[in-house]
Amino acid sequence: MNSRYFCASLSLIALLGLCFPLLSFAQVDDAALSTPERVVWNKAPIAIPLVVGEERLVHFPDSVSIGLPQSLTPLLRSQSINGTLYLLASQTFEPTRVMVRSETDGPIYVLDISAASGGSDSGLLPDVQVLLQSPQKSRQNLQQKSPQDAGADQSTSGKQSQSLGYAALTRYAAQQLYAPTRLIPRQPGVVAVPVNPEPVDLVVGGKIEAVPVAAWKAGLRYVTAVKLINRTQSPVVLDPRELRGSWLAATFQHNRLLPAGSEADTTAVYLVSDRRFDAAF
Repeated sequence: MNSRYFCASLSLIALLGLCFPLLSFAQVDDAALSTPERVVWNKAPIAIPLVVGEERLVHFPDSVSIGLPQSLTPLLRSQSINGTLYLLASQTFEPTRVMVRSETDGPIYVLDISAASGGSDSGLLPDVQVLLQSPQKSRQNLQQKSPQDAGADQSTSGKQSQSLGYAALTRYAAQQLYAPTRLIPRQPGVVAVPVNPEPVDLVVGGKIEAVPVAAWKAGLRYVTAVKLINRTQSPVVLDPRELRGSWLAATFQHNRLLPAGSEADTTAVYLVSDRRFDAAF
């Protein structure tokens, strides 16, 4: 064999030997990016860090609905489709507690969502896969309790949310808006739901501006708090019969508004419905 040809062959083999590890590392990196971060739900809050401007997916065992606190509504876009949450932060924010409710018979998940600015060296965050405990572990947990206690644990939150009447829902919404933070009660089974904070033509006559500010869901019922502002120079007496929409109950914080510009030209109405505000309206 020609010695020059043999040397050239050895050089080519050595070059290929250097390239193969690089290709292997690249394949490993791509696989790592496509592998979701798996978290087993054990009732401890799940931390979900986000990077501003980068959408992150959180997968659940079944269909879910998310309830955003009012403070996160302008900062975080959330969509729930077939058991997957699509989260996209537009601004940075500190860890905030968020409830995610199963649409079937699953649990209520607790997430601590935060958002930070991404650096030039920051990579894409992987998806998060939320898993339930194996049936064997769940069976062991149930065996540590009496059958009565186990059944009570599974149905307590559902019964409490379904047992809330119109008055209880209205009182809960009013406390959320007007009570000091330290006095706001926690009601199991009640979750906040997003609402579009755009003015709506709720009151017949066009004299009152109406703006939805917050909404909550308990079982099969919703309660929405709507801010009402008198835009006329005359006092107005509010009448629930002049409200557009299909409501199970309507309660005014105050039923009389003073002329525009006065301290008492604004109040709230709490609307109970069997569907979301935009559908009931």
